[in-house]
Amino acid sequence: MHNYLIIGGSSGIGQSLVNLLKDTDDQVFATYNSTKRENLNSVQYFHLDVLDDQYDLDLLPDTLHGLVYCPGSIQLKPFQRFSEEDFINDYRLQVTSAVRIIQELLPRLKKAEQSSIVLFSTVAVQNGFNFHSLVSSSKGAVEGLTRALAAELAPNIRVNAIAPSLTDTPLAGKLLSNDQRRKALSEQNPFKRVAEATDIAQAACYLLKSDSSYVTGQILHVDGGMSVIKN
Repeated sequence: MHNYLIIGGSSGIGQSLVNLLKDTDDQVFATYNSTKRENLNSVQYFHLDVLDDQYDLDLLPDTLHGLVYCPGSIQLKPFQRFSEEDFINDYRLQVTSAVRIIQELLPRLKKAEQSSIVLFSTVAVQNGFNFHSLVSSSKGAVEGLTRALAAELAPNIRVNAIAPSLTDTPLAGKLLSNDQRRKALSEQNPFKRVAEATDIAQAACYLLKSDSSYVTGQILHVDGGMSVIKN
């Protein structure tokens, strides 16, 4: 039996990943912030705000085999309308808090013979999109962190990131608020559809488990080909 921790497992991609893991023999711990979830099967939920000054992680076992950090944000507007504080706050959520969580849990991850860390980037880091300066900056840092940690923590801890295209989750709700917007955004993708949360969660599950035991330092593009195919 393996022990996995999903930070931000109460909605979107994190919740889909929890659903994939809940009927296995593994023990899953998942956090929620504003959306409370009840325990189910082998899943134990607990409250955690990644922006808090201190974390209470005492309920976790001494050994962790996998950690997935899902919290994120999507703020899109012209570059000149962003403040310095916007960049700092976004970096705190998407980078600094991930770093703090990993640092705190590193001793537990090291106790496993093999363990895995999965982070999230975005297709917007590789592709230049209008109004994406904020998210592209913080997620670009996530990609750099992924590669550096993969080198430093090898061979016992694998570190990878997933770079999805726009995904149908509550986080993207404003972008997909009506059929016209959904259709327009779908047309931009080679697959002519917006990704479902399960599309991304399945990739995270692969990176989390031993199926990917020889994969580290990678940015896995799960984007319908958007990063490499000219539509």
